[in-house]
Amino acid sequence: MKATDFYKNMADDIRLKSILLIANEGELCVCELMAALDESSQPKVSRHLAVLKSSGLLITRKQKQWVFYNINPDIPAWIHQVIALTLAANVDFITPQQQALRAMGDRPSRIASCCE
Repeated sequence: MKATDFYKNMADDIRLKSILLIANEGELCVCELMAALDESSQPKVSRHLAVLKSSGLLITRKQKQWVFYNINPDIPAWIHQVIALTLAANVDFITPQQQALRAMGDRPSRIASCCE
């Protein structure tokens, strides 16, 4: 992946917040991201995730009809470092989104309520 492609993907708030939230949580599904991002449009969130997936930044895991997104472990090390440094230096940027996730409950009950 070229650096310009990576930074173009990160230039959008929804995509950047999604990457940081997924990096922080390990894995998230569309419904969790919709709640975290306070977006009522599933197609809008899915479209941004599709861009990140097609660029190679995200991979997916399907469970029934639900798709779970993870950071691609095969992206270059420098990209992993940039994501980790961005997350560490900008925790406030995703604090409201993290609070929204916590308001949904712990991960097992959250998944049960929105992904099953």
